[in-house]
Amino acid sequence: MIDIADQLKAVHREVQAGSDETIGVLLRRTYDAAAADVWDAVTDPDRLKRWFLPVSGDLREGGSFQVEHNAGGTVLTCSPPKLLRLTWGAETSIVELRLTEDADERTTVELEHTVPKAMAGSGAGALYVGPGWDGAFLGLGLYLAGEVPDDFDPLAAADSPETREFNVGSIDAWTAVVEASGTATDEELAAAVAAAKAQYTPDQQAEPE
Repeated sequence: MIDIADQLKAVHREVQAGSDETIGVLLRRTYDAAAADVWDAVTDPDRLKRWFLPVSGDLREGGSFQVEHNAGGTVLTCSPPKLLRLTWGAETSIVELRLTEDADERTTVELEHTVPKAMAGSGAGALYVGPGWDGAFLGLGLYLAGEVPDDFDPLAAADSPETREFNVGSIDAWTAVVEASGTATDEELAAAVAAAKAQYTPDQQAEPE
């Protein structure tokens, strides 16, 4: 069993409205591992499938990739072990992964995912991707800590009661971040929360009015 509250608290979250007509989410977490090890875990297909999802393609700069049952894209920048920048599902959907190691071989990972405002609608668009990236940060943390079993099935894990409980907490966390950012109306936020619950906690029944 994971400590869901601690895992949620381990991640710093932001919603950013850029001056270039973009909306972005930023996640930050520090792991007890050297940057070279973290970099290998997020770029080696044999390791990615252990904690994330199977990834096929060419993961070098300029190459194309496809995440099984998820997005594909192109690697724009690959500068180990510090910077990975790629498209995610669309040319204007950009994911940037930044790694910074401290003197104690602990590595801070920042993930920034930006899309045009026309695609996100508003800061409430964070609810469409934020919980998914929270899950990735959780999986990476468990893997680096040696807590992922050899027979780990990412698709089965995504449907587990424990993961759904984690997703509920993640949606709540992102809702609070969007509210604090002032980047969405109440109506936009309510619609995004409903969509996030349908995507990440599909088994939950709406309470009767």
